[in-house]
Amino acid sequence: MDTVKHAVLPVAGFGTRMLPLSKSIPKELLPLGAKPVIHHVIQEAIAAGIEHLILVGHAQKSAIEDYLDINAELDQQLRGKGKADLADQINFIPEHVSVSSVRQGKALGLGHAVLQARAIVGNKPFAVLLPDVVMSPFEENLATDNLKVMIGRYEQVQRSQILVEPVEQKDIHKYGIASPLNADFAVNTHQAIEVQGFVEKPSSDDAPSNLAIVGRYIFNAKIFEYLETTKPGAGGEIQLTDAIDALIKTQGVEVLPMSGVSFDAGDMRSYFKAFEVFSGHHLSSMDN
Repeated sequence: MDTVKHAVLPVAGFGTRMLPLSKSIPKELLPLGAKPVIHHVIQEAIAAGIEHLILVGHAQKSAIEDYLDINAELDQQLRGKGKADLADQINFIPEHVSVSSVRQGKALGLGHAVLQARAIVGNKPFAVLLPDVVMSPFEENLATDNLKVMIGRYEQVQRSQILVEPVEQKDIHKYGIASPLNADFAVNTHQAIEVQGFVEKPSSDDAPSNLAIVGRYIFNAKIFEYLETTKPGAGGEIQLTDAIDALIKTQGVEVLPMSGVSFDAGDMRSYFKAFEVFSGHHLSSMDN
């Protein structure tokens, strides 16, 4: 049985919701505490057992690749000055974890971005991590547990997994909402729920649940075949949700209610909340 060792991170977006902050700095490199947003997401992936990170970007986002690369001169200077701990924090990706980059030539949606990783992933199962979605501070293990549980559940039942978070009724219209297969579903942390589909930004009256998609997915390679044949939808984009609908019909898909709290660091209001939480956590760790 194949284990989930690949993770696809779509980083090609311009981050228009974060302008003017993101005009010259990729939104994925904006700070949360002492680390950029994507640093937290990659730590989450590595701690969950991911060994190959695949960045799907474009030419104007090369700063992300630079951040993840080893600056040999800086590393040597820090270690020469007795600051090995700081050097290790900067070069935080272990030797057994590799990083690849592919380009999304045209901005044709999330589904199209995921499809660009096919040549690297091959026929293996893989995770998709939206790099502007972060979980509760990493050190609390909540973020790690979510992805680990998703991977473990996939390996157990061989069904694609999508992380969800219960949201308040007043916020339902902002999200893609899961429609459970059984009407008598119960929401328990890390207890999988089979779904019959998803509804994009419904009203609270029409919503089939309050379970919002968070930005963490586990798929098998079959998703690539569906993405390849998916016709462009709104805005000429290839939607990941259309391919997920095909998976539901042929293999079944489950959602997994998360532990902890998620933040959309690609949204200005949510980013400020995340900045406060992660900065407070970092300052607290410095005091201990």
